[in-house]
Amino acid sequence: MGRNIIKRLFISIPLLLVISFLTFVLINLSPLDPAEAVLQTQGVPNITDELIAQTKEELGMDQHFLIRYIRWLLASLQLDFGDSYVTGQPVWSLLGPALLNTLKLTIVSVFVIVALSIFLGVICALREGKFIDKSVRGVSFFLTSMPSYGLAALLIWYFSVERDWLPTSGMDSYKSYVLPVIIITISYAGIYFRIVRSSMLSNLYEDYVLYGRACGLPEKKITLHILRNSLQVAVSVFCMSIPVILGSTVVVENVFAWPGLGSLSVKSILSRDFPMIQAYVLVLAAAFVLFNTVSDLINVAMNPKARGEH
Repeated sequence: MGRNIIKRLFISIPLLLVISFLTFVLINLSPLDPAEAVLQTQGVPNITDELIAQTKEELGMDQHFLIRYIRWLLASLQLDFGDSYVTGQPVWSLLGPALLNTLKLTIVSVFVIVALSIFLGVICALREGKFIDKSVRGVSFFLTSMPSYGLAALLIWYFSVERDWLPTSGMDSYKSYVLPVIIITISYAGIYFRIVRSSMLSNLYEDYVLYGRACGLPEKKITLHILRNSLQVAVSVFCMSIPVILGSTVVVENVFAWPGLGSLSVKSILSRDFPMIQAYVLVLAAAFVLFNTVSDLINVAMNPKARGEH
């Protein structure tokens, strides 16, 4: 197990370095000069070449590209992503709270998605081809095909405007989580439950199931054993759902005015706040690499064959 952890760390670190380099390169390939972007966000009315040169010198942009990248990378390892071009505040002081707010929404959503996906996947697999199986799959296809903003607008109209049961924005109480979590759950549970269903069906007719029934084992015990084996396939999907949702909350957060990464990223892109964009991309990339590594390690722990134990 320890060997697997070391092996995946050796893979993850170079991958993160490549991602950080590409992030830095792409931002610097922008047609707008970063120094000019700083002056624009500061509201300077007359931007001259002298002002641009002075700003570059103040921000260290006049140094060689590789020197700037190394300095930025070493600072990023200490969560120092520089200062925002718009507010002048340290990037992490804005990104940290936004990341925490998005994590709260993501974790609640993932718990609901996993529970619902497993429940629906098991029910549909055990009732394959029957009315409930066809109905659940039909409804899931319909709901997942709807755009998130359209579904969000419908829920806001009914639950907030017509019934006045739930708030339309912010994160003031537990009620604020209900509508955003519903939208995220609908978007992903309809996909993930089919993975659980498919994995259950592939295990349902294995020899060990037939042998268990022949030995007279209770059906509930057999079902639990099938589910345990099926989740070995689904665990990678569930682990990766966390960074996927982290990176795809833009629509939900903007519709419900949720003060998270999605809202912050849109504002940063519109205002060309390059340090904030760089930090956002790097944090998301790190999350994907981290949870991919975690899912691999969980699979290794659950499957002895994956770690060379037979």
